[in-house]
Amino acid sequence: MTAPQGKVSAKKPKPAKPESRLAMVRRARRINRELAETYPYAHPELDFRNPFELLVATVLSAQTTDLRVNQTTPALFAAYPTPEDMAAAVPEDLEELIRPTGFFRMKARSLMGLSQALREDHGGEVPGRLEDLVKLPGVGRKTANVVLGNAFGVPGITVDTHFGRLVRRWKWTEQEDPEKVEAEICAIFPKSEWTMLSHRVVFHGRRICHARKPACGACPIAPLCPAYGEGETDPEKAKKLLKYEKGGQPGQRLSPPPDYPGLPAPPLGADLAQESPES
Repeated sequence: MTAPQGKVSAKKPKPAKPESRLAMVRRARRINRELAETYPYAHPELDFRNPFELLVATVLSAQTTDLRVNQTTPALFAAYPTPEDMAAAVPEDLEELIRPTGFFRMKARSLMGLSQALREDHGGEVPGRLEDLVKLPGVGRKTANVVLGNAFGVPGITVDTHFGRLVRRWKWTEQEDPEKVEAEICAIFPKSEWTMLSHRVVFHGRRICHARKPACGACPIAPLCPAYGEGETDPEKAKKLLKYEKGGQPGQRLSPPPDYPGLPAPPLGADLAQESPES
């Protein structure tokens, strides 16, 4: 049956072809390469000098910013430099020192418990195996992978809030459970990339690809991002949304690595205007 004369039959647009697994993996690896060029200085944003300090700082980082932890730990580690010292702490004294990080009573119990376990079961040393770390009070896979990757050089994916948010935004996974996210992302990248990939993604989430208003117009991976346009696309307006060194502001570490191009964070009690819940 032909269409009535003078009328044009409308054609339905063809639905977009779903991205194949191979195409997604290639796109994901290109994003990782672009992030490596954008953040060649990516690093853990917690100040630490040894595995014990990194373990403690990571436990403290729950439900607060790395900046707040870094401002709190100098006094903490001056008072309790070793697991033996922290295991013998007066709970109220420890709580007062870590109060700025929030949930200080629960965190103090975890810190004393893990310190006692290190003293009694591991000779006062932080173990370098995932299966041992996750048995310590207050230590889950995320914390264990942070410690393994950055204190022991054991590759691992760290699925924090930023990492999970971005890999779902980029359509690398649809999973919400951190362990499932970790497994799916591990399958996309070679093991040698896991630790640095984690840093790059978190850096990007904190600086450009924010949760509420991503700076799409200032994003180096915009052509590869299926979520482009969810945020500000005007380049000049997007620049104003950039945070930390990308926005000309201090970073989160009081003692950043030598190759960090930004400013050190201010000590506790200084101006905290940049600090925000999603940082």
